[in-house]
Amino acid sequence: MNDYFYPTLKSVKALEPWIIRTIWSTGETFEVNLHTVFKRKAFAEIRQPEVFKKVHLNQGCIEWFDTELGADNVYAWAKEQSGEVSHEMFGAWIARNSLSLSTAAAALGISRRMVSYYRTAAKPIPRAIWLACLGWEITKPTHSLPRELPSSTEYAALRAA
Repeated sequence: MNDYFYPTLKSVKALEPWIIRTIWSTGETFEVNLHTVFKRKAFAEIRQPEVFKKVHLNQGCIEWFDTELGADNVYAWAKEQSGEVSHEMFGAWIARNSLSLSTAAAALGISRRMVSYYRTAAKPIPRAIWLACLGWEITKPTHSLPRELPSSTEYAALRAA
């Protein structure tokens, strides 16, 4: 994995069943709960506590014998579980609204380069940018920014549609 696009995983340790501590090249440390991921059939063997404890790094990926998790996915899950916005959430917003880098930049009033940085996790996504994404998605202005926000009733109707 390229350091420019995603932080590099420096260390991983099993804490308790299905929770790992990760240390990243950014200096961030996250405890990641893998409970939801481990419900999948492919992870049946790893759900055994004695197997789970044997987690290790292999070429930047989290691995148990022949099963691995990509560091970029784990980083996104860690961000989301800690209440932050992940690059996957940002990328999903772009895809959900059929935006290009340029149209996303115009919608948010930022540069195309910053959209690219956010989408690839090269830079953290500020809370204000994520709130702008959500607000834009609700109002979806066609040519210019709206002059006023919808009322709570109008907002509820927009979300129900």
